[in-house]
Amino acid sequence: MLDRIAEFFIFGFAPLVVGMLVTPDFALAAQRTVKGEVTYRERIALPPDAVLEVQLADVSLADAPATIVAEQKIRPAGQVPIRFKLKFDRSAVRPHASYALQARITVDGRLWFVTDTRHQIDPLHTDRATLMLTRVSQAAGPAPSIFDTEWLAEDIGGRGVIDTARSTLRIERSGRASGLGACNRYFASAKVKGSSVSFTGVGATMMACAPAMMDQERKLFEALRKAASFRFEQGKLHLVDAKGRDLARFAKDK
Repeated sequence: MLDRIAEFFIFGFAPLVVGMLVTPDFALAAQRTVKGEVTYRERIALPPDAVLEVQLADVSLADAPATIVAEQKIRPAGQVPIRFKLKFDRSAVRPHASYALQARITVDGRLWFVTDTRHQIDPLHTDRATLMLTRVSQAAGPAPSIFDTEWLAEDIGGRGVIDTARSTLRIERSGRASGLGACNRYFASAKVKGSSVSFTGVGATMMACAPAMMDQERKLFEALRKAASFRFEQGKLHLVDAKGRDLARFAKDK
């Protein structure tokens, strides 16, 4: 009996106590933080509704969308310099991969300032960084409108589109959305408020086309259903999901 009790303390209770003591340390060791600030050279005050987005991205693959490791959205942004703090798990950082910080300031879904050069860092050995943003030339001009414009998809899900397959989007001020999926005509209801947008009741005709066209159409409909906001960059419309990830990019259809 005494032998069994001793065995419990050696092989059961003692490892449990040790595990309880070391687990918090392991959790803390796994967490990393990159702090910094965002600024720009122009002597321009930001409007009260300006939004700052800062991301730590894996930019190793030139022909694929960057993988976001950590991000922070500051709303309202306030005035520069604007401090940010990105927290991430060190296990998300791959050996020999390339990482960069990127940021943008938008006002009512419209791009005002952006990082136009790659700010590459080693996330595991960088504690503080300063990002210098560049003003977008269209910031002082009239804002583009999401309404009553025929938008042609250039990219869906970070994979581009088929040159011969047109995927379009048109949103009317009445809230009606419609377009060509790639094979079928579709329709939906759109709710736009500020830079927020959502699509419901997406339906389409039932024609069958080549598998690649049907796949592009399916991805477009999926992007519409996931859309939570939009922004304009260089006159192009970007649909964005609730986590700030790009879903699709459109240009004005000529």
